[in-house]
Amino acid sequence: MKRMPAVSGQFYPGTASGLSRALFELTREVEAPEPAIGVVSPHAGYVYSGAVAGEVFSSVRVPGRAVIFCPNHTGIGEDAAIMSRGVWRMPWGDVPIDEKLAARLEAACPLLREDASAHSREHAIEVQLPFLHRFRPDVRIVPVALGRLSLEECRDLGEGVADAIAGDPELPLLVASSDMSHYVPDAVARKKDRLAIDRMLALDPEGLFETVRTERISMCGVMPSTVVLFAARRLGATSARLIRYATSGDVSRDFEQVVGYAGLAFR
Repeated sequence: MKRMPAVSGQFYPGTASGLSRALFELTREVEAPEPAIGVVSPHAGYVYSGAVAGEVFSSVRVPGRAVIFCPNHTGIGEDAAIMSRGVWRMPWGDVPIDEKLAARLEAACPLLREDASAHSREHAIEVQLPFLHRFRPDVRIVPVALGRLSLEECRDLGEGVADAIAGDPELPLLVASSDMSHYVPDAVARKKDRLAIDRMLALDPEGLFETVRTERISMCGVMPSTVVLFAARRLGATSARLIRYATSGDVSRDFEQVVGYAGLAFR
């Protein structure tokens, strides 16, 4: 099974050479990147959020495998949709799915359903792949798109994933693909996003889920971030770091309707 690009040439350059140049500008070489259990990384067009995503993946050590959780923006398919076989075509070639790891996750997490359709037009995992490939060209992935889940479902999924990988000699990197507030004034985005960020820094998935709901924060990846937090906590994470925060207004200079972008690491 081959999943073809949905936003190549739109969210990021559509040629291998153009993408390589963009990544060179958006990332940097770090002598000793920190180990991380999980990260939160934004997924907008690179002109807006690429600097935040680039700093996230420049700052952490990228292992040979990554499990990437994203929101299902299209509404197509299952609410916890995994692709367990095949490759994702990108401008430089194919990124393989780690079929053995995917099978283990499916066995440990009854909520997961095999569903390639949920991934066919979804951009939020695709835009993470060039950054992973930049630092680990042989990276293998397991893609999971999430729709509407309850807090208990997020807990079950996150802890199930953690239990499935806990004994691995090298843990896969858990990636939550998420933007923050959408289409609100810059000052509002920064204030509301800080509430959600503080819960993530506290390694508090229950608090994140509840804060986003009660404060009406339009954080599209709250489910992926909650799942990754539950998994990270189960795997023994003791600290979190805000790597970078920005809004689209920093680029567009339109501060009336912005989208927020946060990059965090859990370790």
